[in-house]
Amino acid sequence: MRTETPAPAAVPAPAPGTATVTWGLLAAWMLNDAEELATMARFSGMPQRRVGVAIGLMGCVVAAASAAGSRTGGRSRFFRTAVTGFGLHGVTHLVSAAVLGRYTPGVATAPTVVIPYALWAARRMRAAGVPLTDGEVRGTVLRGLGLAAATTATVQGVAWLATRDGRR
Repeated sequence: MRTETPAPAAVPAPAPGTATVTWGLLAAWMLNDAEELATMARFSGMPQRRVGVAIGLMGCVVAAASAAGSRTGGRSRFFRTAVTGFGLHGVTHLVSAAVLGRYTPGVATAPTVVIPYALWAARRMRAAGVPLTDGEVRGTVLRGLGLAAATTATVQGVAWLATRDGRR
């Protein structure tokens, strides 16, 4: 008896002009996290090695989101949520600096790279017929914040496990 394997689901053709937006997420993230890599250990008291591991792990997540966006022409919910979370994360940089009344890691690139990229990406995706929100802004914001928070906590935990020296 011969069984037929179902054909894989067709991936929609990329929306025109979305490649720059999808891979732009990774580029904008790299600029922001270069600043964080250079300043986070001194600011937080975390070992530089742990900071590097956490940033590297987050880079894997952002690269996966960019790849998912590229593969689907920006239609991937993971990509759209990541862009939203990234933009909101830029706002948290500004808030943390305002609350502390001083420089905090990432605050220099938040208003110059992170937030402008997220706003530009939202406009470009909307123009390409692939809005980031699916018409439900509140849900998109909550998913974006949730993804940013969960991913940050996870990579920090994994980085801690990977860099601890065995002393208890």
